[in-house]
Amino acid sequence: MNDGRYAEEGAPARVRRTFPGISPRAYEHPSDRSALVALRRLTGFDTVFKALSGMLPERSLRLLYLSDSVRVDEEQFPSLHVMAVDACRILDVERLPPLFVTQDPRPQAMCVGMDEPVIVLTTGLVELLDEEEMRAVIGHEVGHALSGHSVYRTILLFLTTMALKVAWIPLGGVAINALVAALREWFRKSELSADRAGLLVGQDLDASLRGLMKLAGGKHLSEMNTAAFLRQAEEYEAGGDLRDSVLKILNVLPRSHPFTTVRAAELHRWAATRDYQRLMDGHYPHREEDASAKIGESFRQSASAYAHDVRTSKDPLMRLVTDLAGEANSLTSKARSRLSGLSPRRPDKDDKPGPDESAH
Repeated sequence: MNDGRYAEEGAPARVRRTFPGISPRAYEHPSDRSALVALRRLTGFDTVFKALSGMLPERSLRLLYLSDSVRVDEEQFPSLHVMAVDACRILDVERLPPLFVTQDPRPQAMCVGMDEPVIVLTTGLVELLDEEEMRAVIGHEVGHALSGHSVYRTILLFLTTMALKVAWIPLGGVAINALVAALREWFRKSELSADRAGLLVGQDLDASLRGLMKLAGGKHLSEMNTAAFLRQAEEYEAGGDLRDSVLKILNVLPRSHPFTTVRAAELHRWAATRDYQRLMDGHYPHREEDASAKIGESFRQSASAYAHDVRTSKDPLMRLVTDLAGEANSLTSKARSRLSGLSPRRPDKDDKPGPDESAH
């Protein structure tokens, strides 16, 4: 728990609940954890990770932002500084990550760094969002830092660049592209976790949803409607046939982030759960318990969440998978029943041989 030193630097516009000692397990999406486990089990990943840990030019990256961006502090972008300080206070992050604003018209934010996370916001994002929407974004990035996502994000950026450089070499980029694909699959899931962290910091679901809506449709908020935007997500998730299901997979593969409507729907659903309410009431896992947390329990939670998603999904491909699984289980049960009916009955000790049977 921090010692309150952030409080002197600025106060939020309204009082928000804090989460002393909160573990990132409290808000991490089950798919994030399961995808990270799958990533670490990928052949050769540990070797690449250890090699890149010493090779990545992290100092160069930090100097680049220091020399060609604006560092956020009490004197520069002070309103953003206050939001970052408040985000760290709410999530009980003891050390405020360095925060920079860089000139880029594209609305983006990222948290990178191997040893020390650095948060970067683009001018396009700063100009697009209002205060409460930006608070959720900064909370999102602080959530990435607390979960340790910045390490794998940095590797993803490095490998993506490397893949482009070796693309002309026959088979040279195959292994790298496989790692990039696996990292992207994990990072898309990690975004769902960070969206939850952003909601915990901002504690304003409407602001979080507005921010996602602006990322999709720009600043003309008066021309957009949150409920209609969520209906888009429902139509996307349920509509079409098997061809559309395949196209959805192909469309998302090259992306590092999930589609904005999907993120909005996921966050909206989580905010309505009992788990979220319990967390807001102060019931959540603590960091001091992380060392003793059972990996098997995380696996079970991830598997349970995935099974629930498949069962409740309206996507044609997921419905087909569910139907096939149900049919397979039905056939298995029928086969077992028939086999048990055909199996010879074990003779009872009191049975007597018939007239045509030998009593050997």
